[in-house]
Parts: sequence; C-alpha cells; structure tokens
Amino acid sequence: MIMTGIILAVLVVGATGCLIGFFLTLSARKFYVEVDEREEAVTEALPGNNCGGCGYAGCSSLAKAIVNGEAPVSQCPVGGEPVALEISKIMGVEASLDEKKVAFVHCNGDCEKASTKYIYNGAEDCTTIKSTPGGGPKTCNYGCLGGGSCTTVCEFDAIHIVNGIAKVDKERCKACSKCVDVCPNHLISLIPYSAKTEVFCSSKDKGKIVMNACKSGCIGCRICEKNCPNKAVTVVDNLAVIDHDKCDGCGICAEKCPKKAIAFV
Repeated sequence: MIMTGIILAVLVVGATGCLIGFFLTLSARKFYVEVDEREEAVTEALPGNNCGGCGYAGCSSLAKAIVNGEAPVSQCPVGGEPVALEISKIMGVEASLDEKKVAFVHCNGDCEKASTKYIYNGAEDCTTIKSTPGGGPKTCNYGCLGGGSCTTVCEFDAIHIVNGIAKVDKERCKACSKCVDVCPNHLISLIPYSAKTEVFCSSKDKGKIVMNACKSGCIGCRICEKNCPNKAVTVVDNLAVIDHDKCDGCGICAEKCPKKAIAFV
C-alpha cells in the first residue's frame, strides 16, 4: 500500500513536471525575440565599463543603438579608435573617427592663488561645500571647490585633487564625462587631446572682482584676443574662450596673458 502511494506520487510529480516543461517550451517559442548576431558581436567588442559616457544606459544599449543605426560606430569614448575600427568591421561600414577628447578643469585657483572667506571643516563633497554660506569658502564662486566629487565618480583614476584643485591626467582620461556632469560649478569640459593652450579660469566676474578673488583669474582684458593671429581667442562675458578649430598652438595668448590665466596644457 505504501509502495503504491510512493509510485503514484512519483508519477504525479513527473507528469506535472512534463506538463510545466511543455508549457515553458511553448511560451519560449511564442515570446522568442530574435537577436541580431551583430548586436552580440558589438557588445563583446565594447569595453564593458557601462560608464554611460556614450549617452546610453550601458554597453548593451549602445550596441543595440549602433546596430539599429541610431548611433555611430565611434560612439564609445572609452574604447576610442581601436574599438571603433573593430565595430566598423562588424557593421561593414567605414568608421568616421572623431578626435580623442579629454576632460579639462577650467580653474587654476589653488591654495596659494585663490583667496578664501572662511575655513571649511565638513564633508569632502563638492555639492555639500557648494551649499555652504557664500557657495563655498573660496572668494571666487566659479572656481574648483576641491571636494573631490569628480575623483569619486572617475572609474579610470584620471583626476585627482592637487593643492586644492582638480587636475586631469590626460593619458588616463577616457572622456566618459562623469566628472563634467558631477561638478556643481560646471568648470570641467571635454577638449581635444591635441589642444596646446586653454583658459584656466571660469569666472565671469569683472576684472577688479577677479583680482581680489584669485591671482591667476581671467580679468577680461582682451590682450589675448587682440594678439591672436588666427582670431582663435575671444572674450565672452569677461572670460577668454579658445576656439580649438582655429587655434594652431602658437602660444602667443599664453605668453601675453598678464595673469597667466591662459597656459599650455
């Protein structure tokens, strides 16, 4: 009697399992979504950092966009030219390669050059520092807060706080833009890797205010603008701006700048 019950139970369990397996197989076939083999190949070719620097949620999302023609094969900033060339082979297209870019911190107001309103003792986080009275302890409200939020989000160890301000290691930088997005003062931007000179300042205050706040701030004197032979430098809102498409790296702007707010990079 006992053996009959055991056998019956085994048969019921086995039949139930077969029935469930049948319905799972049927469902899998019905709801199967065909995946383009190129999408899997592109995903494998991508670095797998899932940093979001490409503008998509992750590498698989970018791969899908590339296969669907919604993104160029060179969209991944981390993989750069080698990955773009590999993906172009998978897609059977010619890669249109953009010049490599790197993050740049538009501030030179370190501990010696920038004046302060008070001594800050608190969390080392730029957003927190920005919320303190006066927008932070520095007299200049445009400069680097030195809290290291950019260093925290950088996955490539490419940016560090040196003497109170962030500095980028251009050889390590992958232009993922995370530091650009996290900076509350918006003073980090992506510039061409080949750029020879850049403006180490973000202040749009007038000259007198800038001189009281920082020894190396741009005072909007337009000397750089007047002396640039290629018209690559213009002063906008009291701040010098370099057009790297016009700049040939002659360095005249850096040599003429009285405050050394423009320098070689």
